[in-house]
Amino acid sequence: MPIPAIEITNLTKRYGDAATAAVDDVSLTIEPGSVFGFLGPNGAGKTTTIKILAGLLTPTSGSACLGGFDVADERAAAMAQFGAVLEGSRNVYWTLSAWQNLIYFGRLKGLRKRVAAVRAERLLTELDLWERRHDKVGGFSRGMQQKVAIAAALVADPAIILLDEPTLGLDVAATRTVKDWIRGLARDEGKTILLTTHQLDVVEELCDRVAVINRGRFVTDRPIGDLLSQFRPHGHYEIRITGGIGSLTLPEGFTAQRTDEATLLTGRVHDSTQIYDLVDRLREQGLDLQSLTQVRPGLEEVFLTLVKEPAGV
Repeated sequence: MPIPAIEITNLTKRYGDAATAAVDDVSLTIEPGSVFGFLGPNGAGKTTTIKILAGLLTPTSGSACLGGFDVADERAAAMAQFGAVLEGSRNVYWTLSAWQNLIYFGRLKGLRKRVAAVRAERLLTELDLWERRHDKVGGFSRGMQQKVAIAAALVADPAIILLDEPTLGLDVAATRTVKDWIRGLARDEGKTILLTTHQLDVVEELCDRVAVINRGRFVTDRPIGDLLSQFRPHGHYEIRITGGIGSLTLPEGFTAQRTDEATLLTGRVHDSTQIYDLVDRLREQGLDLQSLTQVRPGLEEVFLTLVKEPAGV
């Protein structure tokens, strides 16, 4: 079995004499080469967990390992596995150029200058920043600054990358570039991406697994497909037809909502044959079927449901 990229075991963190732990006996294993979504409402314990992983806080009990190295006992080796892009635009030095930033952070991580230069050239080229490499980062757009910050986190070639709100404030084109790059890092280079964001559509699009922390404990940790399926209403459909429904009698549990040009039928069936029967009846009435969709909840709906439940459920 490969060594887990991130392994948290019975992790607890209490601040002072607080009666409630910020992080309460949580365990988590993240395999290499995955994009993992780590979510939670404000005050849930997410930031505390991340600070422990980054070596900024010492846990009250339990352990956190990066690439098999204990963050507390083998700090230097653990931090060599880890790169981070935190929320906000001050991850890099604005008075330095993009090139100078990458060389500086590469050297800070222990790279020889020649190695740092080779990696900086590759990263800036991949992110379409090579022609602007000698321009000061302070004059860049928000999207370009974010690209430089990601490149700076990657210049030392860490196996694990924390991305905190990586697409916040970016335009559509820059967001697409960052998303594609995240996919490539995991798929092509085997990097492990720990993604934290309040933009749940980004998590739904990119992540293989999702963990949600609430009140210091995990309320779920599972593949995103399984998580969405768990909350999928059984047999819930939406049918859109042109015009009205005329004299059609709807099955029990179905409702019709009329707009100017169409009618939306929504409801649940107990098995698939019932939806086939309804479609046949629509055709017999001469009604024009525009679309038939099985309703599935998005991650935002699932997240809100989970954080309303007591922790540990």
